[in-house]
Amino acid sequence: MDGSGAYNPRTVEEVFRDFKGRRAGMIKALTTDVQEFYRLCDPDKENLCLYGHPNETWEVNLPAEEVPPELPEPVLGINFARDGMQEKDWLSLVAVHSDAWLLAVAFFFGARFGFDKADRKRLFNMVNDLPTIFEVVAGTAKKQAKDKSSVSNNSSNKSKSNSKRGSETRPPKFTKPEPKEEEEEEGAEEDEDDEQGETQCGACGESYAADEFWICCDLCENWFHGKCVKITPARAEHIKQYKCPSCSNKRARS
Repeated sequence: MDGSGAYNPRTVEEVFRDFKGRRAGMIKALTTDVQEFYRLCDPDKENLCLYGHPNETWEVNLPAEEVPPELPEPVLGINFARDGMQEKDWLSLVAVHSDAWLLAVAFFFGARFGFDKADRKRLFNMVNDLPTIFEVVAGTAKKQAKDKSSVSNNSSNKSKSNSKRGSETRPPKFTKPEPKEEEEEEGAEEDEDDEQGETQCGACGESYAADEFWICCDLCENWFHGKCVKITPARAEHIKQYKCPSCSNKRARS
């Protein structure tokens, strides 16, 4: 079931890289590729599992046949619950089980290759710095980042110049080339700086980097890597109002 073949990460850094790749693939399944994921989880099929692979891809498939399996297996039968609950609740349930599976795989490698206490603690801290899949799917990752930013702003006396410097790392809103009125921007500038904090991708949950293309949804106002939602800078120039996959799916079903 694993697209990595005989790949076996042996160091803390390699295990963490494996973890991030699998996590990114599963987040795609539950966010940007959610329509395809929903379709594949047919309740009439046998027990199905959601797999994330180190190369940031995902797969819905039957569990491994060998016993015991080469790696810990994801939860069985995610397809059976699909039509018996609200879609949001079902995706959240799959996300929670996916988080548990990722930790099981990471610490399976740790045990297999003899990580000591310090290595295990370092691996956990690296994993813990990322939002969980559940937090990304439920939208709480962005809220936590805002809350953290608010606490930080309240505990320190930042000058207006420091606040402006922090706003320089905010990605440009490619989907709205026409600028807002200057009076409105001036009035909202300081509030936006406080709320922005550390911008995180609504698809993969990773933080903003200046060398990456980002785009903002005009409905939910979440930010996304262009690569996560398959939008290029050239294509973004021709989009008057951008709707992320989640908002598009909601409108299509309503």
